[in-house]
Amino acid sequence: MKLFLYIMKKILLIIVLFLFAASSQIFAQTKVSGIVIDKSKQPVPFANIVFKGSSTGTVTNEDGRFYLESPNNYQTLVVSSVGFSEKEITLTKSVNYNFTIELKDQETLKEVVIYTGKTSKKDNPALVILRKIWAKKRKNGLYKFNQYQMEKYEKVEFDINSIDSAYRKNKLFKGMEFIFDHVDTSKVTGKTYLPIFINEALSDVYGDNRIPKTKEIVKANKTSGYEGNQQILSFIKDLYVDYNIYNNYINLFHKTFTSPLSTTGIDTYNYVLRDSTFIDKKWCYNIVFYPRRKNELTFKGDFWVNDTTFAIKKINMAVTKSANINWVKDIYVEQEFDVLNDSIFLLTKDYLMSDFALNKKEKSKGVYGKRTTYFQNHKFNIEKPAKFYKEEVNFVDNEVYKKSDEYWEENRFEKLSKDEKGVYKMLDTLKTVPAFKRLTNLVTVLASGYINHNWFDFGPIFSTFGYNEVEGFRTQIGGRTYFGPNDTWRVQAFTAYGARDDKFKYGFAGKWMIDKKNRVIISAGNRRDIEQLGASLTISNDILSRSYGSSAFFTTGSNGKLTNVGLTNAYIAIEPVKNLTFQTGVTYKTLESASPVFSLNYYTTLPSAENPAGVVKSNTTQSEFNIQAEWTPNRRTIAYGVERSIANAPYSTLFVNYSQGYKGIINSDFNYKKIELYYKQPIIIGPLGRSDVILELGKTYGTVPLGLLSIVPGNQTFFTIENTFSNLNYYEFVTDKYATAQWTHDFNGRFFARVPFLRKLNWREFIGVKAAYGTISNANKAINASGLNYVAPENVYWEYNAGIGNIFKVFRLDLSWRGSYLDMPNINRFAVKGSFGFYF
Repeated sequence: MKLFLYIMKKILLIIVLFLFAASSQIFAQTKVSGIVIDKSKQPVPFANIVFKGSSTGTVTNEDGRFYLESPNNYQTLVVSSVGFSEKEITLTKSVNYNFTIELKDQETLKEVVIYTGKTSKKDNPALVILRKIWAKKRKNGLYKFNQYQMEKYEKVEFDINSIDSAYRKNKLFKGMEFIFDHVDTSKVTGKTYLPIFINEALSDVYGDNRIPKTKEIVKANKTSGYEGNQQILSFIKDLYVDYNIYNNYINLFHKTFTSPLSTTGIDTYNYVLRDSTFIDKKWCYNIVFYPRRKNELTFKGDFWVNDTTFAIKKINMAVTKSANINWVKDIYVEQEFDVLNDSIFLLTKDYLMSDFALNKKEKSKGVYGKRTTYFQNHKFNIEKPAKFYKEEVNFVDNEVYKKSDEYWEENRFEKLSKDEKGVYKMLDTLKTVPAFKRLTNLVTVLASGYINHNWFDFGPIFSTFGYNEVEGFRTQIGGRTYFGPNDTWRVQAFTAYGARDDKFKYGFAGKWMIDKKNRVIISAGNRRDIEQLGASLTISNDILSRSYGSSAFFTTGSNGKLTNVGLTNAYIAIEPVKNLTFQTGVTYKTLESASPVFSLNYYTTLPSAENPAGVVKSNTTQSEFNIQAEWTPNRRTIAYGVERSIANAPYSTLFVNYSQGYKGIINSDFNYKKIELYYKQPIIIGPLGRSDVILELGKTYGTVPLGLLSIVPGNQTFFTIENTFSNLNYYEFVTDKYATAQWTHDFNGRFFARVPFLRKLNWREFIGVKAAYGTISNANKAINASGLNYVAPENVYWEYNAGIGNIFKVFRLDLSWRGSYLDMPNINRFAVKGSFGFYF
């Protein structure tokens, strides 16, 4: 969407803006923006701005700036702040931009209901009201009923903002000037914007508070001319998750914000009782709130609350600019509630707007993301059977995307504006413009890693080049079939060449979903490649997977302990319950060292007096049967085809795998049984950030060689890799029974925010501990002929780390220290790792 930021010629833009400005005078409305300063010309943050004689107001941001809009005509603006005299500004016209309002110091304070700076926790009437809100928050709204149902209308829109004459200078957008016929002005910021994407959805929502369960059935869905839009909509739903302002914490953009209605809010916010009046014949109090400290994940704004039920009637809040969140300059939330039976307040409107930008400067350009949701026709205590709330595993109703324009005109809760109606037609036309096609194709390639040509994707392009000590520089080409995101079958293949070993490698696999309802998928494939075994404990038999340790361009120490892997498998998988998958299959693999400095040799006949050298074999051939189960509660996926992408994070994962090797089948060498368990649990700890806990357990029953044992995963790259130990080299610990635990915590900058010289950097703190325990049997030691000295972490190996994230918004640096086994040769007592990522 940022690709639209530079288009349009100067004369056309001036005409469009002139016509828009002229049209704004026709309708009854008032718009005003500006900055509030004190006598020393310094901005006044969190000053109260209100149209005189109304309940329409706002609060200035940290820079003293504000924007206020109303559909009604007002002639006077009232500006007030603690310690200053109240000031009234006469509005001579309906549109008043860039006011500079200077407040004078208040000589003597009168009896006031607002408090200066960090408001007192004693004798503050706003806090008295707040405590009554806490006492009744579980007795309001939908919580008062056993069951509820309602109709829902949701509109999601993305817009380019801050449209100005500079946009037209880039010749890249020549031929797309017509899109500027749809320029509009934001009611929240006052900036011009251009709608570039709209999605509408109508649905029925059901809930049962006793179970508790909810279910949403989509009746109609319409997007601005684009087909196959599940990726866009899932991305939006991941960012704009549902939230409840009564909860202590609100999750937005994978961040945990303290709600202004939180029971911990007194320690986070200042509260001011500003006004009281009748709203919809109900007497309500108006309370302003703003953060006590900068850089924390907080809001500023105000809410109206009823004086008897102490239920929120209306709330407006914006994330403070100093909040430690990347790529988002502004977040604005507005909710409205209606009265039911003179006592119950129900949410009827929820509006969320985000301003995505590279930086938080006032004049920076970006993209608005807006979600507007309406609820109506509430019904209560209509019980549904428990099976009604069971989630569909893989259900899509294509008819919801085929509703006519007449249907939408009749059923949408809110009529589209003239500009919004034009967006549908405009985007359909835009898709035919060659320049636009080139730009969208480029974005698709970078996002997916594949270059599409008709029904075929070339890629993944990010695996084209690699390096290791055996292959030297490695080049790879590949591709997959692709008819759309909901393909029921897919074939994928690659071939690679190593310049040093002068050998070709290859892999191919196919998948077919034979039952859509329960996602019954059959698959088979074959691969011949070089791989870094021991890069993870929980083994994957995915034909086309490849560990980062096999192709990292730069490594620490020698990374020549690589293996020639031949892998053939076939399996069948089923998902009988949403996010619960079972899979069973067979695997045939061959393993042989790929390097003269590394050996996988083992004894087939142990040394004896008659045969001191024994009988040694260098390659392993193994047939294996396996069955596995994976449970990922709360995971959301994109699309409905044989392959899906994950749409959200974090979520819990429980994975269990059982494998059994059979000697003699297709020349297989060993009998054994192996059980593996992997568990990951994210833990949100409110304002203290998020922890991730990972546990892995495993045991191999039987006598097997090095290639089939469990290696505690080291990390010889310069990058942080989950589930590996930063201070371990490959094959440093060898086990047939193991248990590992890892804990990492992201404080999200909470402590750096309290250090003045670090506050502006928006860095984030990380800490972690990793530990491994394991043993290896004497039988497995006895058949070892590799020359590698088997060491198991019987006394528990552990390491700890601390890191700084959000460096330049994309980089994280981790420092890791080894805590045990310090007397082993050639060890890494200290390691430095880094990682890149896109994080809010």
